Amino acid sequence: MSAVPSTGNAPALAPAGAGHHIAGEWADGHDDRTLAVEDPSTGSTVAHVARGDATDVGRAVAAATVAARRLRSTAPADRGRALRALAAEVDGAREELALLETRDTGKPLSLSRSEIAGCVAYLDYYAGAADKVQGETIPLGPGSLAYTVREPVGVTGHIVPWNAPLSMLCRSVAPALATGNAAVVKPAEQTPLTALRFAELVTAAGYPPGTVNVVTGLGAEAGHALAAHPGIGSLTFTGSVATGRAVLRAAAEHITPVVTELGGKSPQIVFADADLDDVAAQVVTGFTANTGQYCDAGSRLLVARPVQAELVERIVARAAALSIGPGIDDPDLGPLVSAAHRGRVQDYVDTGVAEGAVVVGTPGPLPPDGYFCAPTTFTDVTPDMRIAREEIFGPVLAVLPFDDEDGAVALADATDYGLGTGIHTRDVDRALRIAHRVDAGYVMINEYFGGGTAVPFGGTGLSGTGRERGLVALDSYLTLKTVVARIAPTS
Repeated sequence: MSAVPSTGNAPALAPAGAGHHIAGEWADGHDDRTLAVEDPSTGSTVAHVARGDATDVGRAVAAATVAARRLRSTAPADRGRALRALAAEVDGAREELALLETRDTGKPLSLSRSEIAGCVAYLDYYAGAADKVQGETIPLGPGSLAYTVREPVGVTGHIVPWNAPLSMLCRSVAPALATGNAAVVKPAEQTPLTALRFAELVTAAGYPPGTVNVVTGLGAEAGHALAAHPGIGSLTFTGSVATGRAVLRAAAEHITPVVTELGGKSPQIVFADADLDDVAAQVVTGFTANTGQYCDAGSRLLVARPVQAELVERIVARAAALSIGPGIDDPDLGPLVSAAHRGRVQDYVDTGVAEGAVVVGTPGPLPPDGYFCAPTTFTDVTPDMRIAREEIFGPVLAVLPFDDEDGAVALADATDYGLGTGIHTRDVDRALRIAHRVDAGYVMINEYFGGGTAVPFGGTGLSGTGRERGLVALDSYLTLKTVVARIAPTS
């Protein structure tokens, strides 16, 4: 692998204005506390944002409540047109948003561009769904009429993670707007900048003030306040299991329904008949994309014992050839998001060595500044090791061999997570057998990171509850009302 030198290119940093974005305008925090925002490629501070709390969240929920009353009466076709207008605004700002995302997260510029394109896709997709939300009639017999109506919940809360900030925001906010709700967003404290810019674009698209409000701050302060607020009709959270439990406890006070995506320890299962060149490429992408900072990263390689050595050799060679550097220079791998997270990932690497696993290959040089981490592949891993069971959220691959289908399934299910699973084989019958046997919410055959906007995504176990993407995601932002009427007989 090689370190990519920085070119010194610098996008615009913070959006115009300061503080939170509430009721269509910039709003100062109720006090003067701020949080520093770093560029992970250099470790330097690039912006300061307001450190919001319950008071600021309360203002945002109040603004959203006013907007929600107005949006509730909007014709579904008009909701679709509004989302298309917002998609056009985001599309027009695509390069600006990508540059801002890269400076905020450190990810390669081409990856940021791809994620912003995905944001446009979410908005377009749910624009098309806005006028297709329907109820149903239930036959009760003569003299009775029963039917259902799917109505907006009112104000939706969105606690957004730092690994794909704008993509995750649009993934949940788009269906919320399509169904006639207003939203309050709490972005991750590490990566809040594109959320603030997005709020400006919502206003530019012509939405009523208060439709999308953004309150920046810490999870334990602003995030907790949003989860605990009685004015929230539904909540979407993506993040760690520990934080997810705290969010669920806070939301439980008011019985607020919550969609959670809490991470994974996803396996890629490789049988001996698979195309090993293609598999090596898929596996490297699966555990190094976004420097391993995806919830569905394919961080466990479960491989048929006869081809283990050959496949690992190809994987290590591909990983060693990846360029590493500042995201703005568009390398293959950027930095991890923060110094604290880099320390956490390194602790797992050290733990793996201490537990007896073996690092294959020699890491190359890393840039002198920033929070960089070389891809690391472990062999001699056993299922009881922490690196085989716990989510690392970095470019670390644990390799475990198996002897037959039963062994592969047992290893795949040997964690508390159940998010993604990759299956690599030329035998379609075997692939489908394994797909039905593994405990996972999302299964990909002969590819990794497959699917798209229309494909539901979510997991089982500690990976969370509910589903995002696809038409099923609309249900999280709707409430079902049943109407039953007695019809007087004709005289």
